[in-house]
Amino acid sequence: MFDTFIRIVKSGWLSFWRNKWLSSAAISMMSLAIFSITSLLLINVLIGSLVINLENKIDISVYFDLETSEEDILQTMNELVQLSEVRSVEYVSTEEALKRFKEKHKDNQVLIQSLEELDSNPLEASLNVKAQTASQYGAIADFFSQEKYQPIIDKINYLENKAVIARLSFITKTIRRIGFIILFVLAGLAVLVTFNTIRLTIYSSRKEIKVMKLVGASNWFAQGPFIVEGALYGIIAALIALLILYPSLWYLSPRITAYLPGTDLFYLFQANFISIFLLQLAIGVVLGMVSSLVAIRRYLEA
Repeated sequence: MFDTFIRIVKSGWLSFWRNKWLSSAAISMMSLAIFSITSLLLINVLIGSLVINLENKIDISVYFDLETSEEDILQTMNELVQLSEVRSVEYVSTEEALKRFKEKHKDNQVLIQSLEELDSNPLEASLNVKAQTASQYGAIADFFSQEKYQPIIDKINYLENKAVIARLSFITKTIRRIGFIILFVLAGLAVLVTFNTIRLTIYSSRKEIKVMKLVGASNWFAQGPFIVEGALYGIIAALIALLILYPSLWYLSPRITAYLPGTDLFYLFQANFISIFLLQLAIGVVLGMVSSLVAIRRYLEA
């Protein structure tokens, strides 16, 4: 059994070098396919990062009546963080609200002076709430409609921001859907092109396959060398795709970051280098072996 396996591997290796031009064509197409799929996956991660950045820009603020004690506010905060829809809650005391207000309007001396002439701090304490997703702010706002919160809450700015939140929710969902559709379509095209290229390489060996069948070779022995050949295509194609991807991201990443701050594809690539390479290798080997297996069946059944 082991001797048969070695013969199959040797046969696949020899066939790989014997058909250098066809092998080069198959590897080129597979490299392009792997590069495209990996790039699309990274772009999808980038899209996800953009969506998160968008969602991080929105929140709702719950303002408490000036007579509400800090203990009641913190109790409300503790109840709020138990909700599955809530990602984070920030407590802003009246003192902190005043400090932020002065910092924001530090160039408006008339306003600052008017504020200082007041006997007490007119600004209310608040809770700034961020949801897991933009579509969940409605549920959080409904949470505060409970009767027990009515005496202590002055207002919630959800209604003021509702249109903006709805718009951002629509945009984030659309971006995610478009990203997945593009990934699915282009990955499918890349696989199809690779399959047809490998099918051409097997077509050139159709007479050899028929002879092997005539002398009584098993299907496993007949298709084994082509599966090995397909795996070799995949391994080499993955290495080439990696060599193309590295300088491409090194060049493009700073330019993307200039337009989209907070996104660094090259850093993402470096941080996940081993995982990305193993993914490329797996895509290449599986794509090569499966394409070879499917393509050769036509001649085994003939």
